[in-house]
Amino acid sequence: MINIILCGGNGTRLWPISRTLMPKQFVKLFDDKSLFQLTVKRNEDVCTEQFIVSNAEQYFLAVDQLEELGKENNSFLLEPVGKNTAPAIALACFALNEGDVVLVSPSDHLIKDQQAYKKVVSRAEELAKEDCLVTFGIEPIFAETGFGYIEADGEDVKAFHEKPDQKTAQEYVDARNYYWNSGMFCFKAGIFLEELRKYAPEIYEASKKAYELTKNKHYTDIIRISHEAMAAIPEESIDYAVMEQSSKVKVVAADIGWSDLGSFDALAEEFEKDENGNTQIDNLIALNAKDNFVYTSERIVALADVDELIVVDTPDALLITKKGNSQKIKTIVKELQERGSELHNIHQTVHRPWGTYTVLEDTDGYKIKRLVVKPGRQLSLQKHYHRSEHWIVVSGTATVTVGDEVKTVRPNESTYIKMGEVHRLANEGKINVVLIEAQVGEYTGEDDIIRINDSYLNIREEENK
Repeated sequence: MINIILCGGNGTRLWPISRTLMPKQFVKLFDDKSLFQLTVKRNEDVCTEQFIVSNAEQYFLAVDQLEELGKENNSFLLEPVGKNTAPAIALACFALNEGDVVLVSPSDHLIKDQQAYKKVVSRAEELAKEDCLVTFGIEPIFAETGFGYIEADGEDVKAFHEKPDQKTAQEYVDARNYYWNSGMFCFKAGIFLEELRKYAPEIYEASKKAYELTKNKHYTDIIRISHEAMAAIPEESIDYAVMEQSSKVKVVAADIGWSDLGSFDALAEEFEKDENGNTQIDNLIALNAKDNFVYTSERIVALADVDELIVVDTPDALLITKKGNSQKIKTIVKELQERGSELHNIHQTVHRPWGTYTVLEDTDGYKIKRLVVKPGRQLSLQKHYHRSEHWIVVSGTATVTVGDEVKTVRPNESTYIKMGEVHRLANEGKINVVLIEAQVGEYTGEDDIIRINDSYLNIREEENK
């Protein structure tokens, strides 16, 4: 069985932890593992290989985190723009054999009962081999209004229901034959495509055309979908496109300790609590404070005489809200976008194909960064129109190209790149190169980069159109 892992989505409901260039599936929330890594580990017991559907920016995050797990020879399909789950799954299935059984897994869910999970996946695989389209129904533990529901008669699906109001949700729970819609699926690749062609022919034809235009056709290669072809595919979820219409759908009831971690209220339930119901972390001081969720990576957070708060502290943004109101975070993200702020998009530390950079200070006239360049990696050959740069190497040995000159810069040495000069930074050594970059000029925005030659362009070019 092949595990199709869906890595799309920005996770804006968990801002400021989750942002566009570091969405929640790649944030290391539990035991220094990301939800993506936990998904890979969980499914290595039930699948022979993984096939990851991602956008180009997240591709490098996925590769790095797979390397941490010791996973090699991974398969990728890269989308230049998201079109929801139906096209993503269709494009992946076109790259497989018709008889291949696939397990479709979102990369941002938490599942805590591995033994129960193995059992329900095994049953789903049996049904998939009988040409069924299988969905996993989570046994509800309370009347949740934020999920869709599946009405079932045993393993037969009677109907899919939209997110209900509180009264209806409680009726669903009391009836005991309604399940939360998990977004996980199992089926043969060919059966899914047949049903997609039957019920959503526009998506099928556009996805097929997009796949046929790719240079690499097999999933063991990196499959890159062109921006133009992807843009022509209608946007739709697998539920609307296929599952709610097909007569081949079955549901497997799953009591597996599942959470989609779709809000801070949900995330709060997964952290240990002290005797007063506050998050159990060393950086929290709580005086006469109860039932507060606090997430902080560095600074001390002190609470006094407050209850039921959500406090999320990151190096460049602080969120404070009441429990039960975390759905308003999407509105906050929208406000940031309207203000032209990059805080919805990037963290203070940004992951790039070559390593990371951290903005230490950013003010009128100058910006200071800390760059970490991995062994064997290099930045693009580039120039800037509005700034000069000073590079000071802290550790490792940097190979620096400035104009026609190539030189080696060692720890405690520096180099200067004047405005408009073509330059490149590379790490040809075996340890990370760490340097401090001081940018000085009238404009220091990230878009003042003219790339002349980019080693990663073949991955990123469609993303940047």
